[in-house]
Amino acid sequence: MTLKEIIIALTIHLLIPLAGLLYFLQLKKRMKNENIKDAPTAELFIIFATYGGILLVALTTIFWKWSGLASLGTFYLIIVAPIIMGLIAYRNRQTKEKSKYHNWTYKSGVLYFAIAPITFIFLFLVSKN
Repeated sequence: MTLKEIIIALTIHLLIPLAGLLYFLQLKKRMKNENIKDAPTAELFIIFATYGGILLVALTTIFWKWSGLASLGTFYLIIVAPIIMGLIAYRNRQTKEKSKYHNWTYKSGVLYFAIAPITFIFLFLVSKN
């Protein structure tokens, strides 16, 4: 494996997930400091994991080699994630006025149904070439 391949692999599979986790923890701390009642912590974790999964699948498709784990992630994003994101949007439709975090949670759940198909169509077109 060349140095370039090692850097790409570490960036895609280690640095980006770590950055997402650190940002989630920072957001969680910010919600706690702002005393947000019924903070959507679990929902935001799922949203971070889902959108992070889209990013990882996209980067794997463009810069790396496809793998069994990439296939499992794609299966989750196509079959399971729409159900979960729909439930998140549905559950937060009435609480979106509580705080900006609740509003972001609601919008993130709804926008998945536009962002994911556009991303997958783009990746399909890119991978054909």
